[in-house]
Amino acid sequence: MNRNNIILKSLVLIFLFGMLKVSAQNELKLWYDKPAEIWNEALPLGNGRLGAMVFGDPAVERLQLNEETIWAGSPNSNAHEKALVALPKVRQLIFEGRYKEAQDLATSDIRSQTNNGMPYQTFGSVYVSFPGHQNYSNYYRDLNIENATAKVKYTVGGVEYTREILTAFEDDVIVVKLSANKPGMITFNSFMNSPFDKTLTTTEEDQVTLSGETSTVEGTRGKVKFQGRMTAKHDGGNASVKNGIISVENANAVTLYISIATNFVNYKDISGDYISKSKDFLDKAIAKDFETIKEDHVKYYQKFFNRVSLDLGKSHVDNDPTEIRIKKFDSQFDPELAALYFQFGRYLLISCSQPGGQPANLQGIWNDMLFPPWESKYTMNINAEMNYWPSELTNLSEMHEPFIQLAREVAETGKETAKIMYNANGWVLHHNTDIWRITGPIDMAASGMWPTGGAWLCQDLWERYLYTGDTEYLKEIFPIMKGAAQFFLDFMITDPNSGYLVVVPSNSPENTHGGEDGKSTITAGTTMDNQLVFDLFTNIMRATDILSEDKGFAKELQIALDKMAPMQIGQHGQLQEWLIDWDDPEDHHRHVSHLYGLFPSNQISPNRTPELFQAAKTSLEFRGDESTGWSMGWKVNLWARLLDGDHAYKLLQDQLHLVTPEQRKGGGTYPNMLDAHQPFQIDGNFGCTAGIAEMLMQSHEGGIQLLPALPSVWKEGVVRGLKTRGGYELDMSWKNSKVSELKITASIDGNCRLRLESPLRGAGLRKAKGKNDNPFFYEVNVKEPIISKSAKLEKVKLPKYYEYDVQMKAGETYTFYGK
Repeated sequence: MNRNNIILKSLVLIFLFGMLKVSAQNELKLWYDKPAEIWNEALPLGNGRLGAMVFGDPAVERLQLNEETIWAGSPNSNAHEKALVALPKVRQLIFEGRYKEAQDLATSDIRSQTNNGMPYQTFGSVYVSFPGHQNYSNYYRDLNIENATAKVKYTVGGVEYTREILTAFEDDVIVVKLSANKPGMITFNSFMNSPFDKTLTTTEEDQVTLSGETSTVEGTRGKVKFQGRMTAKHDGGNASVKNGIISVENANAVTLYISIATNFVNYKDISGDYISKSKDFLDKAIAKDFETIKEDHVKYYQKFFNRVSLDLGKSHVDNDPTEIRIKKFDSQFDPELAALYFQFGRYLLISCSQPGGQPANLQGIWNDMLFPPWESKYTMNINAEMNYWPSELTNLSEMHEPFIQLAREVAETGKETAKIMYNANGWVLHHNTDIWRITGPIDMAASGMWPTGGAWLCQDLWERYLYTGDTEYLKEIFPIMKGAAQFFLDFMITDPNSGYLVVVPSNSPENTHGGEDGKSTITAGTTMDNQLVFDLFTNIMRATDILSEDKGFAKELQIALDKMAPMQIGQHGQLQEWLIDWDDPEDHHRHVSHLYGLFPSNQISPNRTPELFQAAKTSLEFRGDESTGWSMGWKVNLWARLLDGDHAYKLLQDQLHLVTPEQRKGGGTYPNMLDAHQPFQIDGNFGCTAGIAEMLMQSHEGGIQLLPALPSVWKEGVVRGLKTRGGYELDMSWKNSKVSELKITASIDGNCRLRLESPLRGAGLRKAKGKNDNPFFYEVNVKEPIISKSAKLEKVKLPKYYEYDVQMKAGETYTFYGK
């Protein structure tokens, strides 16, 4: 072979390797060139019930594992009668402006007297040790969110080793395939380990098990029993199982199968046979080889994930590992990373919230601790709801079901709490719950004295109806919504100072106000409470019309609404957070609770309520941009609703700020793309996924608005599969920041109103006139705001919009083009 041929073939090989690398990077993958050293670098896999964090160390693989029902404690209620005695005194102190005394009394006498909710707990880890693999080269690991699998590749002694890991949706086990490009090279020892004090490890023929019981916390006995079980199937070589360790020598390939089960049946029943369940999961799975399990797994996953695609353009900066791209996101244009981040949120929701299971908690299902931050519970004053903002919008309605089931369950447990603690009918939920569906207030009153969680849950229930139009579903949730409203009718009283009907005691979540010494949160009639009750009551009134039910109850709600305070614009031109004008322009608190009316609600509008719209913008400007991760996720949505795409994009840049162990404060994104509060909370991921969709399409303001908050850098793009209220599915492409092609598929008959900044052409389009008669796009009519004489409000300036109406039939697809 002559020298020229050698050079030519070498160039061809280099070219082909480069093409393979580019091809891999253009796929939806998080990829890295070194193993994870800490948990926030490991990669998350999940099938709704089981979670795994993959570290990818060549010498010792660690799979940190979770099962969604491994929680401390046992069935319990934290309702108590002491609160009923304290309630009138707390209210009196609030009305007298003695907030510190009121808050102290609420902490001592209204807060739970038993426990503050139970922590979600890790199962432990599986370790796989490979002798002699400390010195490696050509390292690569990834998380492929197109097929929900993880891979690790590296070279030792001229041999290329590969690990493939997945948490099987259909077979409900964790499987790991170990292989090499030469025969007889797979040698390892594997075992399970758990941080619980008392666990039992056994060997049963070719299987090892690890069993235990969850923690006792604040006197509530831990009674969740669990068992993990592992076995190996090997091609060639030798295997032995003893003393809780699986050992394999000189195999060609090996598949590890791991199952976990608990005795949890539901929030009031833990009588399940966890040993039989664990064994059944494993025995059924080992009848299949890895490729069959993977094929079934991918098919199941992709029927959800493939519904939506997003292309925001190419930048040719995707040659770097993922954490480097995150680090550079604020200094280089990387639209592919933004699209990956959007889809990563959808991946996480599919992976941690499956029908029939538990809803995503504060960390989804991924947690390596026995006592994680905030116990990884369900924080109901923003975080749990944020987890589900992408569910309907990004075409994952089935993933919403566990959260809806949580609403059904707390509506039952909350009846006891409402009656015992407040002598009220209906049901109540405070700012936190757990797997046992506690509904009483927990923690200090500064955060826990917030009885409005039920109203926010019901808004979430209502949103699903608006997206699906399912009247059978509406009939099912109507009693839940009515029960929540019954509680507020009984709980609210008249404020002797203002004369308004108020929710008291409560707080504007976790934020101190300017009353008394400025160190208390407890008060009456907060803006957020009023907005939540307004939505609850008006949604029920609409539901009574749709279902022809309970018109008398609707009248009661209207009478109560008439007695409640309108939104107010304070002396600084801001939307007041409280009934009293206490807002401080220098307050940069992470919660922006009074802006609930802008997002996720639709009470504040540039068209209907321009003064409130401008005041909300002023409040958001006061709060600032950089904050905790989930707060920035909320702000992406808020700036999208304010129709400012460049500011929303700036928040996205702030959120995609790389957080490393050296950074002790401030939010952003960890190397594994999980949200940093800090510490890890998953809500910011879901908030940003919803926010990116809101930048591209909104459907809350009388119709479907296209490219309402498009950043100037996203000049071209394609999105397919987004869902809108009214049951429409949308495919859209744009060029030069204008819609170029639009396809809409209807699932319900009705008028589809379109709003955008550029003209359209297509069959059936006509110029929109008057109100949209589609009942899913109703107008929200709030009271006129009270505006401070000191407030200076700028006039809201909106672009020129083109508005069209199209009569659509269910099952039909309609195509339009930009002019």
